[in-house]
Amino acid sequence: MSIASTPPPAFRRSAPLAQARTHLRPVPDARSWGETAPLPTVVSEGLPVPTLDGTVDYANFDHAASTPALVSVKTAVDSALRTYSSVHRGNGWASRVTSAWYEQARAEVRAFVGARDGDEVVFTRNSTDSFNLLARCLPRDTQVFVFETEHHAALLPWSARRTHRLPVPGSVADATVLLRTALREHHGRHRLVVLAGASNVTGEVWPVRELAAIARAAGARVVLDAAQYAPHRPVDLDDLGVDYVVLSGHKLYAPFGAGVLAGRSDWLDAAAPYLAGGGATKAVTTRGVVWQEGAARHEAGSPNVIGAVALAAACHSLRTHAAAIEAHESLLGRRLLEGLAAIEGVETYSLFSPDHERVAVATFTVDGIDSSLVSAALSAEHGIGVRDGKFCAHLCVDSLLDDAYAGDATTAVRASVGLATTAEHVDRLLAAVAELAEHGPRADYVLGAQGWAPVGDPRALDIARPW
Repeated sequence: MSIASTPPPAFRRSAPLAQARTHLRPVPDARSWGETAPLPTVVSEGLPVPTLDGTVDYANFDHAASTPALVSVKTAVDSALRTYSSVHRGNGWASRVTSAWYEQARAEVRAFVGARDGDEVVFTRNSTDSFNLLARCLPRDTQVFVFETEHHAALLPWSARRTHRLPVPGSVADATVLLRTALREHHGRHRLVVLAGASNVTGEVWPVRELAAIARAAGARVVLDAAQYAPHRPVDLDDLGVDYVVLSGHKLYAPFGAGVLAGRSDWLDAAAPYLAGGGATKAVTTRGVVWQEGAARHEAGSPNVIGAVALAAACHSLRTHAAAIEAHESLLGRRLLEGLAAIEGVETYSLFSPDHERVAVATFTVDGIDSSLVSAALSAEHGIGVRDGKFCAHLCVDSLLDDAYAGDATTAVRASVGLATTAEHVDRLLAAVAELAEHGPRADYVLGAQGWAPVGDPRALDIARPW
């Protein structure tokens, strides 16, 4: 078979399809554990998707990008929409109910992140918005320290002149040395260290407590990017030793455009409002403006109350089912990583080491096949959704591919497990990747403006609008 592109890469089957070697043993589905390990249900469970040969149950391995909504989140949203009204703007019954739920949502999120007395919980649009809000609130002379492994949301908002980027570490020990050295070399009255809870590229859990202790010993504050961490591990500001935490609802099974910045109030109250407008003001006169303090200072305008309710409902469900979720993801994540590592022609990637603790994420390449073609073939031929590219962490991916044997690969494939993933999905992915590594794609593909697509793709893409 041939693959059409410029120049056209060629793939030839080395053996009949039935002889593809996967060497996989069955693994029990965590959902079969019954009442001993209940799991929240997602609204997309059993979603049928078209392939080149028919229709299959969608195998969702793209949780690290955006999670499907929980059924409990949909229920909460449906309830909130019935009385949906202005927040903090009216005395009508619906407005008072909506305002109460908005603040109760803030309290739920406060509990979810382990906020301390005096900490603020500010609703934002997402993690990117939260980091940009914090960047606007830093004292003028603040020195920022951030590893180049960070997602662009955490890497880019800071002043270039006062930001010190630490290179990609090769081990936990290397990370501690890099941070300690940077803090020793760059002094300042105010310093902020940016840390990831878990890598959005490899899923590896960062040594947050150890690095935060180094920062505190040097008199620096710490902001934790929990976007990839909070869906899988408990977050507690005090226990982790951090000053601020940032997270996104669309990573937490509440994809309704809500995020959070939670943490110490002094820098937030001293800064100019993130947005100027109603709700952020105490008083407006011809002589000037008196701004609010607390969360309201940075939540001008009519807030996304439905997003806040969705986020709070998701946080409640994740807290309630935390042990079952971790067991489910640990089982399937281990299966995924071990299975990929056993396939000849597949390379998996790690920042620290292959056996380092991680959430259920695996990043890999297939020898001789462009990662976007791997992604397209998994979707078209097997009904599997993964992510390909550099995952908004270009410096991290470039370093990983440069340091490891990746052939000519410049991008990678990321498979991320979550509540929409089952054991059958994992086995289907492993079998599909093994087939790709040994034989290449089943169909002919052409590279166009929208990426790789099967020649004569029969799948209908002109889906009717939902309204």
